[in-house]
Amino acid sequence: MRAVLLGGLVAASFGCGGAEPQPEPAPVTSVGAEAVQDRQPAPEPPTSRSGPRWEDRVDPDETPPDVEAVPAYAEVTDSGLASHVLREGINRVAPTRESHVTVNYAGWTTDGQLFDSSWQRGRPASFPLTGVIRGWTEGVQLMREGEVRRFWIPADLAYGDTPRGNRPVGMLVFDVELLSVDSHARQAE
Repeated sequence: MRAVLLGGLVAASFGCGGAEPQPEPAPVTSVGAEAVQDRQPAPEPPTSRSGPRWEDRVDPDETPPDVEAVPAYAEVTDSGLASHVLREGINRVAPTRESHVTVNYAGWTTDGQLFDSSWQRGRPASFPLTGVIRGWTEGVQLMREGEVRRFWIPADLAYGDTPRGNRPVGMLVFDVELLSVDSHARQAE
């Protein structure tokens, strides 16, 4: 039977036989009395770069499970700032260093303590990017409007390792939602 099918395909391919070529049937694999047609490949396992998604969060103030250390799926800049996109942005508008931005955010210390949250206060925060810690100035420029990103900010890009007043020390973790870029925006490539 295979020879007949193969001969018919060859003849149709070269214009012999006068009939239009017929589409090939879906592959069939016989297993006992059952036949399985058109098998779908198994889904790919998550890579080490995959990580949490914003849609998986129930409460934005709940301590994420990855605050203790920078996870393998985070991207790290030359300065040591690590981040992971939790939700993609809605457009290509990105802030510059001179931009004024409006954000929602929550911040934790590496022991899981929430120390600040605009979500908890019920209103977003607006500020110039030149008026915040260096980790925010650098990190928010990586974002696009509508994006939610988690940052692991090393102490030297935050408030340092020496306690002063009620400022948190050491590495800090923030979830930041960039709501709008008010000025000096650029179109990201």
